[in-house]
Amino acid sequence: MSLMSEFKEFAVKGNAMDMAIGIIIGAAFGKVVSSLVSDVIMPPIGLLIGGVNFTELAVTLRHETAEAAAVTLNYGTFVQTVLDFLIVAWAIFMVVKGMNTLRRGKEAKTPEA
Repeated sequence: MSLMSEFKEFAVKGNAMDMAIGIIIGAAFGKVVSSLVSDVIMPPIGLLIGGVNFTELAVTLRHETAEAAAVTLNYGTFVQTVLDFLIVAWAIFMVVKGMNTLRRGKEAKTPEA
């Protein structure tokens, strides 16, 4: 079997296509969650703690000079990214939990021989 025919067989198998579709949908879902966190969830939280925009939180390590730009440690962006991750992880957990509940319900209804 040639390398091209092996690759063709791999690429058109259901598992590879399912994985590709999952990655594409996952990337789109990630964008939706990032927007949810940065545009919907974080503004009220920032307002509650005194009008803080998390993405602007930073520590200046070196101030700007004529020769070099300022060096900052942008920990607010990190906080935003961690919250994005936690929301995605929670959503995936809830989907898997729902699927497991449905599977257990289906298994319980199946009569044993």
